[in-house]
Order: sequence, then C-alpha cells, then structure tokens
Amino acid sequence: MDFALTEEQQMMRDAARRFAEERIRPTMEEDEKNSYYRKELVLEMAELGFFGCLAPEEYGGTEVGHLAASIMAMELARVSPSWGLPFNMQMNGLQTVLLNHGTEEQKKKYIPGLINAELFGCFAITEPNTGSDVASMKTWAVEKDDCFVLNGNKMWISNVPYADLGVVYAVTDPDAKPKHRGISAFIVDMHSEGITQKAIETKLGLHCAPTGEIYFEDVKVPKENLVGKLGEGFKICMQMLDVTRLSCAARAVGVGQGCIDACVQYAKERTQFGRPIADFQMIQASIAEMVVEHEAAKLLVYQAATLKDEATRRSTFETSMAKYFAAEAAVHAANEACKIFGSYGFSSEYPVERFLRDSKSFQVVEGTSNIQKIIIARNVLAD
Repeated sequence: MDFALTEEQQMMRDAARRFAEERIRPTMEEDEKNSYYRKELVLEMAELGFFGCLAPEEYGGTEVGHLAASIMAMELARVSPSWGLPFNMQMNGLQTVLLNHGTEEQKKKYIPGLINAELFGCFAITEPNTGSDVASMKTWAVEKDDCFVLNGNKMWISNVPYADLGVVYAVTDPDAKPKHRGISAFIVDMHSEGITQKAIETKLGLHCAPTGEIYFEDVKVPKENLVGKLGEGFKICMQMLDVTRLSCAARAVGVGQGCIDACVQYAKERTQFGRPIADFQMIQASIAEMVVEHEAAKLLVYQAATLKDEATRRSTFETSMAKYFAAEAAVHAANEACKIFGSYGFSSEYPVERFLRDSKSFQVVEGTSNIQKIIIARNVLAD
C-alpha cells in the first residue's frame, strides 16, 4: 500500500495541527484540572470542516475519507486526547449509522446538523451491567400504534450531558433466538420528555471529554426514527464500532507521538552526572521502543483507514489490529515517558502523567483490548 498523503490530506493534517496548538494547548492544562468542556471548540472544529470527511456534498460533507479523518484525530490527540473524541460523536458514530442504514429523509434531516455541530451527537450502547456482551443489554423499546416507547439506562456515554441527538440501541424482541437478533437501533432526540442526562464527574482521564449516564422513562420515539429494520440493531452496532474503533486507534497514535515529543525534548534538557540524560543508553532504549511501536501503530491505522476508503471489502480484521496495537503502544509509551521524566513524571507539572491516564481509555472504549484479540484470533483461525 502507498501511504503517501495527498495534498488535500496534508492540508487537513496541517489545519488540525494548527488548531491543536493555537486553540487547545493554551488553555489545556487549566481545563484538564477543572474538567472543563469548551463547546465552542467543537463549533470551531465544525467550521473548519473536520466532521464532514465521510458524508457526500449533498449532506454538507466533503467525503475526503477515513484516512484524512484519522490523520486529523492523531494531530488533536497529540496535544489532548480529549479533543479527538468529537470525531466519533459528530461523525464516525452517528453519521456512519445514518449513511449506511438511514433513510434518505433521516440523512437529510440529521447529517448536516452533525457536520456543522448544530447538533451534538452521542451513541448509547453500554449499560451498568452490559459492556463487552452487547447482546445482554436490558434497555428496551415497545412498539405502540404511532411510536416506540423506550425505557432503560445507559452508562459511560460520551458527550453526555451535552448530547442533542443519539443513536440508541435497545431490545425490541426479548424472546429472539439468538438474543442479538432482538436488538434495534433508533435515532433519539435527547431532549425528549422522559430523558435525563447526568454527568459522570469522576474519571481517571479524558477530563475535557464529557461522559455520563442516560435514563429513559417512557420516552416516545417516532416510528420513522427506527434505523434500518427491527432486529438489525446488533449488526448496525458492530458496523458502527468498526469505524469508531479506527478513530480510537488514531487517537492512541496521537498520544504516542505526544509522549515521544515530550521525552525527546526533556531528555535533551535534563542533565544528570554532568550530561543530558539523552546520552544514556537506557533512555535511548526506551525512546527507541516508543518510536518503533508508534510507527508500527501508525501504519496499522493507515492500512485500516485506506481499506475503508477503498471500500472493496470489510476491514474489521485490520481495524481491530490497529485498535489493539495502538492502544497498547500508547499505554507503553506513556508509561515509559513517566519513567524517563522521573519524579516529574509523577507530577501534573508535565503532560506525561495525563497521557498515561488518558491512554488507559483506549484499552477499554469501543471494545476492550481483549475483545480485539478475540476478533483478530477468530479471523486468523477461520482461514
């Protein structure tokens, strides 16, 4: 594969890099300490066209593709992983579902608002007792004469409590065999009567990325808001995760680069025994490991993104490899960075402790590292 970036992709990469340096970095440390979410930054990202990569022009998009989106997510996460998350909320999650399974009316009604951030999006899968076992979800929807009535509880949902629109997965046939065939997908107005959004205020990392719970109590969802057909929700969900996982992998790559940048600068400036610590082989060895793993993770992301753009076959295998390896590489890079920084790595004075906290999320969200290994192994063993 040829991963040379086009002129357009380079321009988008540079735009994302400038945005990260000029708009995110100046207030980042203070915002992280206060868990402050700046909605205006999402609006500015939208104005720059960050969220139109997957949609055709008729819906307000640019359709430049997954690779361009992944490169921009890397650049933002290089400074702050929190601010790479809007790519999934505004684009990769909801737009993927609508573009692949929505009606023409649904596409025209919702996609433009997600691209320009007039609508803040979320997708709701996880529940208090449902994580990797998606088919065990308990949130349910009952069909009535003119609507579906939705009840239940979702947890660890990104963009809550600021979400305006959500793709919500719920059980519509509790007796289905196998049970995953009883799940359906709905587009839900998150300001509907009966919906309560509540912030989760205690998290290890990603302090500038809102996360919360959603409570549904007899929420009326119009029948025209069913996405696809009844019972197709699990399939839709898995196809959506195949795209959101790629964005997670890209953000993990960004964290790796951020760690490398910080360590190289620090190793050249910090002196011990009368020499910069960059002269010491143990430091060099750590940085070499970080760089090699980072480059390998980046190539895996490029491969998965390119396959998605070519759209000649499914790229679940390649996406899971990218997500698994990039997540593990990011955690390793952040851990090594903390050791290189010594006592300062344990301090919030430098960014590496934040990178360590933030990087742990990539081993969990959008399917844990263990789930990715299962997917990878099954693909290999099926050959």
